[in-house]
Amino acid sequence: QVQLVESGGGLVHPGGSLRLSCTASASIHSLTTLGWDRQAPGKERELVARISDAGVKDHKEYHDSVAGRLTISRDFAKNAAYLQMNSLKPEDTAVYYCYAKQNCDEVWGEGTLVTVPS
Repeated sequence: QVQLVESGGGLVHPGGSLRLSCTASASIHSLTTLGWDRQAPGKERELVARISDAGVKDHKEYHDSVAGRLTISRDFAKNAAYLQMNSLKPEDTAVYYCYAKQNCDEVWGEGTLVTVPS
């Protein structure tokens, strides 16, 4: 089973930007879907972004609250996925988890904390 390791979290002021990285222990060619979830304090984990194959182009989907501000991407050469986060808001404060689907298995990393103070 593939293992995922996130990095890039930290403290950023409102309106700022941050880039999260996720490195996979195996080739991401074997992964049906890559993505990011997050869990804010006192709330349930929620889907943030997904990227998967759709013919020639990637298929991407986003939670409504982050569309237009967050962008997911992947690099097959580096076996990595990224989440570019712009115009960050206090409500984006959460632990962000890298996600992968491999056949019927779902895998998450340990998470990286993003804090946007109000």
